Amino acid sequence: MDSSTSTDRLGPILSLFAETERQFAERMAKGRLTAWIYEFLRFGMKQAWACLFGGIMIALMIGTHIWYPSSMPLARYDFLFVSAVVVQITLLVTKLETLDEAKVILLYHIVGTAMELFKTSVGSWIYPEANIFRIGGVPLFTGFMYSCIGSYLFRVWRIFDFRFTHHPPGWTLVALSVGIYVNFFAHHYIPDVRLALFAATVFLFRKTRIYYRVWQDYRSMPLLLGLLLVSLFIWFSENIGTYSKTWLYPAQLNGWSMVSFAKLGSWFLLLIVSYTMVALINKPRDIDADTIADQAVTPHAKAA
Repeated sequence: MDSSTSTDRLGPILSLFAETERQFAERMAKGRLTAWIYEFLRFGMKQAWACLFGGIMIALMIGTHIWYPSSMPLARYDFLFVSAVVVQITLLVTKLETLDEAKVILLYHIVGTAMELFKTSVGSWIYPEANIFRIGGVPLFTGFMYSCIGSYLFRVWRIFDFRFTHHPPGWTLVALSVGIYVNFFAHHYIPDVRLALFAATVFLFRKTRIYYRVWQDYRSMPLLLGLLLVSLFIWFSENIGTYSKTWLYPAQLNGWSMVSFAKLGSWFLLLIVSYTMVALINKPRDIDADTIADQAVTPHAKAA
């Protein structure tokens, strides 16, 4: 959370946290080393906050894998679905999630479920456990797993106050995303063009730099690097999902093994689709040239 956020837009939980965090920041800003430590901790805290919905879903997968009795009247997959709905409602009621974030989650839930229906029908992966709340071979909780990505991107965009230089036009992202999404289906019947899609992605984002504010100053990195790091995190999460036997690839039916590293490329492309959805809503903003010039002279966080 940004300590400068107006408390009248926050619920009671976040208002109390924001005020406590502001007081802590004032104390830490008195020295260069303590300021650096604080900014490092603040970065981790903001990332954890952005991962709130995804973190809860991963915890539920792990928890139900370790302990969920087969004698329970509600199947494990159905418990995950009901839990995801309850979590979603709770986050909205407590204002830990905004209505716009919920809309992104719903949109990505639909997109993800459509892909799940097709991929399970062609045997790309399976959900080995029986349950009631499902469409064909797809338990309904799976849409929330995709929604975690959209939720993270929307939240991290707002929390870190993203700015950009040389951001691609929206229509180019839409065209690329449509091509990526169609290829996820079409490559089962016609040649896979993902190499061309990778090349197009690199071309569009080759000059794009993302500026993010951890505390007072903006830091920056190539947007492609940021997207790759997020994709890597999703790949790690997928290994958790398969290890907990929430879903399985054909090669894992006789015993768990790590998800193929090649899947990282698939997640990278799918992340582009997610990024496009969020970018169409948030409208990427350019960073002011004076801000860049000022921070080139004062690269370290200044005292509050």
